[in-house]
Amino acid sequence: MSWNPTQTPDCPLDRLDSFETLIIPRARDLGGFEVRRALPAPKRQMVGPFIFFDQMGPAEFLTGGGIDVRPHPHIGLATVTYLYKGEFHHRDSTGADQMVYPGEVNWMIAGNGVTHSERTSEEMRTRPGSLFGIQTWVALPEHAEDSDASFEHHGREALPFIDEGGKQVRVILGSAYGATAPVKTFTETFYADAVLAAGAKLPLPDNHEDRGVYVSKGSVIVAGDEFEAGRMMVFRPGDRISLTSGDRGARLMVLGGETLNGPRYISWNFVASSQERIDAAKEAWRQGDWAHGRFQLPPGDDAEFIPLP
Repeated sequence: MSWNPTQTPDCPLDRLDSFETLIIPRARDLGGFEVRRALPAPKRQMVGPFIFFDQMGPAEFLTGGGIDVRPHPHIGLATVTYLYKGEFHHRDSTGADQMVYPGEVNWMIAGNGVTHSERTSEEMRTRPGSLFGIQTWVALPEHAEDSDASFEHHGREALPFIDEGGKQVRVILGSAYGATAPVKTFTETFYADAVLAAGAKLPLPDNHEDRGVYVSKGSVIVAGDEFEAGRMMVFRPGDRISLTSGDRGARLMVLGGETLNGPRYISWNFVASSQERIDAAKEAWRQGDWAHGRFQLPPGDDAEFIPLP
């Protein structure tokens, strides 16, 4: 997805002993559709390999309304789209043409370059609709930055699901809680959707270097402090952490994994280990040689595109 970055998330100066960093995303209204961006933040560019983290919605659409994200490019990252409500119609330059629904995962590896669009389907526009979900970008290690673009889709039934003790956890990427998702990843990673009943406890995996939690709904209690929806907490390596949901329950995204070998350059929709890679991608998109150049437009959605800012 291409959203011009939201306002910089806030990282309060007060440090709580139970974790390393508290991130409070600032919402931006994109014409009746709200996005909250938690990563990158002033004190945290990444959590593990996760470099962008956006909450999309919740939004309600009248008949005929929806989302139209025109074709746009990416390099040096993989996108993962995960919905709580609604749907997206994804098309990209690999030839992928895929709907994504709640509990499923779209995983697009940009590598050296990909172009994609995301829209509300024509069928959904025939009635009022809604959208609520999370989209993240995962930075690629240097050895994968020049890989060919690729796309994977996995349905709900393919993703590991754990249901016990007031907890429902779906593993989206990598390994957590004794389960491993089928999605191809390049570094040690974990990403999961957790729904907790009121008062339920969820330990964080302690076998990952970097770990964070984003509260999508409800609230959680960490070491006696309660955190409402729209908060991301990043924890110190090695600390044993258990979360308790508040009296309304909670829905969380837990994420993290191995840190990369250094920070990444970010410009518009491009992520890379060097500024030279960013500059080359910008020039290729500016040239707009869709037939022979580095980027091609998605088949079936090639009548328009987002220009370089």
